[in-house]
Amino acid sequence: MQLNERGCPFNAFILEDLAPRPLVDMPAAVLHDMETSAVSIFAVQVQPNELRSRMQMTDVVNRRRMRHAHMVNITPEIMCDGMRADYDAVDRLSQQVLDRVRRAVRIRATTAAGTSIVSDMNPDYKWFKTSGIISPEKWGNLPGGECFTSPGEVNGAFVVDGVVGDWLCARYGLLESEPLTIHIAHNRIVSCSSTNKQLEEDFWAYTHTDENSDRVGEFAIGTNIGVSRVIGNILQDEKFPGIHIAFGNPYGEHTGAPWRSTTHIDVVGLGFNIWLEYESGPNPETEQIMQDGRFLITA
Repeated sequence: MQLNERGCPFNAFILEDLAPRPLVDMPAAVLHDMETSAVSIFAVQVQPNELRSRMQMTDVVNRRRMRHAHMVNITPEIMCDGMRADYDAVDRLSQQVLDRVRRAVRIRATTAAGTSIVSDMNPDYKWFKTSGIISPEKWGNLPGGECFTSPGEVNGAFVVDGVVGDWLCARYGLLESEPLTIHIAHNRIVSCSSTNKQLEEDFWAYTHTDENSDRVGEFAIGTNIGVSRVIGNILQDEKFPGIHIAFGNPYGEHTGAPWRSTTHIDVVGLGFNIWLEYESGPNPETEQIMQDGRFLITA
């Protein structure tokens, strides 16, 4: 292994050797080892109701400002696809997007499938980029490529014709033929519908686990221009160029959002048109940064 060749001390763990799955808590041996580590890599196939254990791990990462690669549901396909992106180019584009969205007071987005949402941004909440180049400032999912924050307030309809996250992703895969439509008002889910009634039922149950599970906690723009299609795996698909939002935990330790949830589920749409409004009023300065899923800005 290259770690041995470079004389880098490390420990490796297999979760199933330490605790039964699904995990109730992250095994103490893992958490203890992380207290003296500078870098961590977490590669796992998720099982239902394990988010709590992962949040226990990222609590250590955040407190110790570790460089942490989060690879939930990583597959050989992703290693040969999204992980082979030019991450210097992804980082340059992500910075261009980040510089713009930090100025935006409102973001509007539409798709041909029926998405039409408006997100008013909260200037007290922070934007971050996770472009695949991991720093102590913010741990990152790999593959990387997104800019994210917690929104002020989202209203409208979001058509999920890409994928849904967490354990529902493996169960339902690509949703283009049976999309899920979510109606949002004042940052909360009002209703959801799909021709796949089991998906509709499972999503509704997941997003009503606790008092904030139905609340939009994340608003993000995927920036991995090395990803050309969704594959039915949220780890990579949330980096696909466009918008994804998540209901539940807002990563308040980073974004500054003052609330919390025990759940977090991403939803991905396709073919976005995105406009940024830089000032409020009847004639705001507006810039379109994406049309039909293609960025109109370059790194």
